Amino acid sequence: MRIKRFSFEKLFRMIRNKVLEGDKIPSDEQKVINDFHKLSYNRGGMNTKWMGTEMGKYPNDLLIYQEIIFETKPDVIIECGTDKGGSALFLAHILDIMGHGEVITIDIDNKSPPQHKRIKYLIGKSTSDKIFQKVKEAVPGKRVMVILDSDHDKGNVLNELNLYNNLVSEGCYLIVEDSNINGHPIHKNFGAGPMEALKEFLETNNDFEIDKNCERLLITSNPNGYLKKKEIQK
Repeated sequence: MRIKRFSFEKLFRMIRNKVLEGDKIPSDEQKVINDFHKLSYNRGGMNTKWMGTEMGKYPNDLLIYQEIIFETKPDVIIECGTDKGGSALFLAHILDIMGHGEVITIDIDNKSPPQHKRIKYLIGKSTSDKIFQKVKEAVPGKRVMVILDSDHDKGNVLNELNLYNNLVSEGCYLIVEDSNINGHPIHKNFGAGPMEALKEFLETNNDFEIDKNCERLLITSNPNGYLKKKEIQK
């Protein structure tokens, strides 16, 4: 009896087309994605480094990030959650290639991150008045993109969303990272986190829309987390 080989390539094409067409992915296909997502995570899929510095992101999301940066051409990328600094360095190198832009990255702790002329490090809580005021003073008149990747508790993420969404420029992105936790599909018992904060935020804020096209590579840490700020029709 000949067993037909399962084609991930065929599944990828099918799902990619459905995402691009705006169709909801069927439950059986979503289960395959979720199972592979959990397998990838458990096998170290996020144990990534950029130029030797830990960054903890899926390669799929990094590809999407560079697409977004090239498309929207931000003057400033605000990153809440520096950790080791690998992602800030990655963003700075993409901006290097483009020849324009800077990164402001925030964390409560200084872990001796890599230095780069395009990176400015702020030490403190992203939602504190002192830190937020410093960020606000740095971005007037600039095209701004925001990435939220600090404390993943729902309350903190919601506070960041309510603060930093106002800094995002029209046509630019507000990215909420790690909305895959609390069973979406990993870390089932984490408790309310980024996904739950996103849901509550979007119930009262109509300035953003979820860009599902950013999830077309199937595995992402940020399901429903790629928010694009709507452009006001003039």
